[in-house]
Amino acid sequence: MLLFIALANSHYFLLGERYVGGFPAGGSRADDAVAWLVSTFVDGRAFPMFGLLFGYGVAHIVRRNAALEPRVVNRILRRRSLVLVVIGLLDALLFYAGDILVMYGVLLFVGILLVRRSDGWLLAVAAVFFVLTALPGMDSFSISTDGPDAAALPPDLATMFAERSLVAAYVALLGPIGFACPFAIGLWAGRRRVLERPAEHRALLRIVATVGILAAVLGAQPAALLVAGAYDRPGDQVLELIGPLHDATGVLGGFGYASLICLLATRLRNRGVVAAIAAVGQRSMTCYLLQSPVWFVVFTPFLLGLADILTVATTALLAIGVWVASVALAEWMRHTGRRGPFEALARRVMYSAVR
Repeated sequence: MLLFIALANSHYFLLGERYVGGFPAGGSRADDAVAWLVSTFVDGRAFPMFGLLFGYGVAHIVRRNAALEPRVVNRILRRRSLVLVVIGLLDALLFYAGDILVMYGVLLFVGILLVRRSDGWLLAVAAVFFVLTALPGMDSFSISTDGPDAAALPPDLATMFAERSLVAAYVALLGPIGFACPFAIGLWAGRRRVLERPAEHRALLRIVATVGILAAVLGAQPAALLVAGAYDRPGDQVLELIGPLHDATGVLGGFGYASLICLLATRLRNRGVVAAIAAVGQRSMTCYLLQSPVWFVVFTPFLLGLADILTVATTALLAIGVWVASVALAEWMRHTGRRGPFEALARRVMYSAVR
């Protein structure tokens, strides 16, 4: 999924004469093919899986500390929220304007209200926010015709900090709306340890994997074919339907990906490449944050400034290379017994609450 995150984030930096869904239009056939693949399988599909896993992890923290008083557990969660907000703000201001850790931190701070609510509450909250995601007319990156702004490609440091401060505030305040549904479903699934005990939930996982991924692929096609140049840009009223369809089915796709990977994991032996990828998952915050300095150096106009040189296809190759490098680094950490530095920091801050 961190590979998908790299593919999803990097194409938004590219410059061009016109845009659809964050892709510069008018590229080569290879660019169009990559744009179709990313729009179909990646954009709006990877982030919901992380929202699900984030909620699942919160449920795990609550369950693991069940012997503690609820107020102490809440303090642990609030400290995790604080870590995410601080690290996310620094990343957003210094490296990548679209960082979502701030959003996760805010979501957790509010989501503490849900951790002890009934299953009915969780499913109701998930349903409400899923419907909000699917409402026609909602803003959607999947059909946006805007190119990269000064926050993504700042001409100087002063502009960078000024513009990115506004973007970070926007992401922190409005971002949780789009991730509340996966977060609530993650809490629900975490209570039942669905991903930890796949043998007990195999039928559910198979249904979610099949329906979720199929819905995501089919629901992406109006937007994916548009960004690939298969048809001309329709009117705004049509776009206002295409965007929410892409986003809502992407939420289902995120659930489907989580279920499929869980089912595959029961058949894979934890060694070699599989162990290396698992090592990335155990250091996911560190490996995620390693991507941001790369985008900063490669695309920022006063550094390498390759936003008008790289294409959709070559940027995808860059994203793959960055992810492969993170896998190699995580595997080295695993062999040398090193925990990810940001994971270690988060754990130290969180559990200082019980001392």
